[in-house]
Order: sequence, then structure tokens, then C-alpha cells
Amino acid sequence: MNKKIHIFVTNDDGISAKGLAALTEMVRPFGALTVVAPKEPQSGMSGAMTIGTPLRLYEHSREEGLERYVCTGTPVDCVKIGLSQFFSEQKPDLLVSGINHGANTSAAVFYSGTLGATGEGILYGVPSIGFSLSTPHNPDANFDSCIVYGRKILEQYLIHPPSPDVFINVNFPDIPNDQIKGIRFARQGKGAWIKEFEKRRDPHGYDYYWLTGEFRNDEPEALDADHNLVNLGYVSIVPHQFDTTCYPEVERLGNVWKFL
Repeated sequence: MNKKIHIFVTNDDGISAKGLAALTEMVRPFGALTVVAPKEPQSGMSGAMTIGTPLRLYEHSREEGLERYVCTGTPVDCVKIGLSQFFSEQKPDLLVSGINHGANTSAAVFYSGTLGATGEGILYGVPSIGFSLSTPHNPDANFDSCIVYGRKILEQYLIHPPSPDVFINVNFPDIPNDQIKGIRFARQGKGAWIKEFEKRRDPHGYDYYWLTGEFRNDEPEALDADHNLVNLGYVSIVPHQFDTTCYPEVERLGNVWKFL
């Protein structure tokens, strides 16, 4: 790709996250960057936005071809305020989100702030792609392989973009570059988080609950499921659509719910 583009960069782990720095390094050869990231970590925020509390937006740093800003809200807030303040005249060519410290496969896509930002980008008509590393939320994770494989994916994305209502979800295995087996297109795997809360007691004798949980894999043998492919050492790519309507059920229930 010789054409330089303008890229909107965001994340949910916050402006200081190592994954955001790696994402910036990954996409910088492709064009000019405007980064708008949360002031604090915002994992699990999905599509949440701030209502009833003023947002703050301030410049973090600036250099040629790269501007960084901090927003006091959620990832979706970052997208909304960034588009309104910096792209009111012309939308960015691409929105990238991540690189998340932790996988966004299977059921995690429903909670992910990383993917909440990409979905918001699609709502505004901006081509969007999210990146995540399957690490146990290690703040000092190694993102070298993400940069190598992420650039390969971006090159193809820009040459052959997805449909306008589709955002792309990329997950990298947490292994060295030379151990990655390849890149595979996948579907969202089936699973759920269980035993999510651990009950504890504070020094004053009051109970409180700490979010922990474990992942239940509902299809451990499925080789086309994103979470299994990542566990096997592949980079997974899942195209997601914002429209979650189950069209076969629209027709089926319309036929059987006669009382309506």
C-alpha cells in the first residue's frame, strides 16, 4: 500500500497500556494517526457511554504524523468525542482498537470495550478492526508477534476491505512469533463465564464480591471456533456484523406465534 491514510486509534486498557503503544507502532507505517484513548482502564465496558457526567479531553503528546489525546470516559466515549472533535469535516479512513491485554473470543465479544469501540466506528460508517492478545492480562505482555502479523492483516484489509456493516475481530495467541502456526478465518466460538464472583469479607466484617470466574468451553473440539484456534496457536479473524437479528427466527416465530 503506497497511499497514506488517516487512522483513528483507540483501546480499552487506557492511554498508558503497552498494547496501545504496540498498536500505534503496528499501524504507523500506513498513515497519519490520531489516538484518543481512555485515561484509565475500561475493560468490560462494551458499548457503554458516559451519561450525566462531563467528559474531559486533553492532549497527551504530539509529533509529526501522530497526535495522542486522553478522554476521561469509556472506549465508546473516545470514539464519539474523537470523531466529533477531530473528524467533523472528514471521517478517518480506518479505526483500529487494541491491542487488548486479553483475548476477545467467544463470549468475551459481548463485554469487550475493545470491540465496543469498533462497533461504534461501524455505526459512524468508519471501517473498523479490533486486535487482542490472548494473555492473562499481563501488563508487560510481549506484542512483537502481533505487530508482525497485524501488519500482514492490515495490508489485506486495506486492499480487500469487508462489507461496510462488518467489523473485524483479530486475536493473537500469546506465543513467540516463530511458534505461530498461521492465520485462520473463524467464527465466534460458544462458551460462557461461570463461577464469576468470589465472596470475601472486608476488615469491618461486611461481605463484598470480587469478579473472578472461569471460562466454560462449550465446543472444545470445534476447529473453526475462534477461541480454540487461538489456543492451538493460530491468529484468528472473525468478521462481526452489527445487526444481531436472527432472521430465520423472525420467519419461524412469525409463522408459529399465531396469536399475534
